[in-house]
Amino acid sequence: MSNLPTSMAAVHLMDHGGPEMLQYREDVKLPAPSANDVLIKVHAAGVNNTDINTRVGWYSKGDNDSEDASWSGNALQFPRIQGIDVCGTIVAVGENVSPDRIGERVLLEPCIQEGNSEALTQPWFLGSECDGGFAEYTVISARHAYGIQSNLSHAELASFPCSYSTAENMLTRSRVSENDTVLISGASGGVGSAAVQLVKARGAKVIAITSSSKEAQLRELGADEVIFREQNLVAVLGENSIDVVIDLVAGTAWPDFLTVLRPGGRYAVSGAIGGPLVELDVRTLYLKDLSFYGCTVLEPEVFGNLVKLIESGAIKPLVAGTYPLKDINKAQESFLQKGYVGKLVLTVSD
Repeated sequence: MSNLPTSMAAVHLMDHGGPEMLQYREDVKLPAPSANDVLIKVHAAGVNNTDINTRVGWYSKGDNDSEDASWSGNALQFPRIQGIDVCGTIVAVGENVSPDRIGERVLLEPCIQEGNSEALTQPWFLGSECDGGFAEYTVISARHAYGIQSNLSHAELASFPCSYSTAENMLTRSRVSENDTVLISGASGGVGSAAVQLVKARGAKVIAITSSSKEAQLRELGADEVIFREQNLVAVLGENSIDVVIDLVAGTAWPDFLTVLRPGGRYAVSGAIGGPLVELDVRTLYLKDLSFYGCTVLEPEVFGNLVKLIESGAIKPLVAGTYPLKDINKAQESFLQKGYVGKLVLTVSD
């Protein structure tokens, strides 16, 4: 590592709170890989709901209590470098990793089963339980750095890891197949738009829920039908019409998802931007023999399958805009306005 700098630029999250808790610095100590790790020069890192949710303490089941305000339900360690979506190049390796990997362009798996060269009893998430990609360099276990052969740009590749692996995990857990009709809430967001593409890649039918202003873009992605948020799902679709619901919204309209599911239907959830507390009539759950899937930890095959889909061109990136790392607050402000389809990405290095 003698040819590498001793310090780097990075964004430190200093505590839970508003945008003022993000501090851009250029004197952060360069991380060093342990035996099973690789050191990544970060080229680009995507902006996600999870970055903002973690910053404000949204994951806490109390009153934004810092003791459980992380993906794992544990206290976050500050300062923390966030950034779960990372595209970069391996520039150094630990003693147990082949030096042949140096120079390899990689995508980082967001859900981590090994940290500091030890197997983890509970998964970490990049940028939450360990430092992530809002920096010029980051460290990760070599097993979680997937080589990628693609002509896509760094920013385009950085739009994939978190949202697309989350969507693919939901489809994997809920066993989506070519014979299914799949309803996707929040379809214009990063995970939702990824799910539209991934469902179509499986040959299934997609019904997307979005705003009227984004209908054309969702149809271009492959949505067979589009329903607007203000419409009544049951009135438009009818009862018992959907095989699988991929939900990223929850909120007050949540009971309608169960009404439109067919008997034996499957419901997968990995977001609650419409509100985390919902009303469940347990009779609907058991009388219709429904299956529920909460989806956070990735199934072992998901990220490798995603990389293959990217390399084959079966799915395409949706980069709505890019910002330099130092403008992270502007990027997050734009992100919260939701006036786009796809992902916003922070560019870090060439």
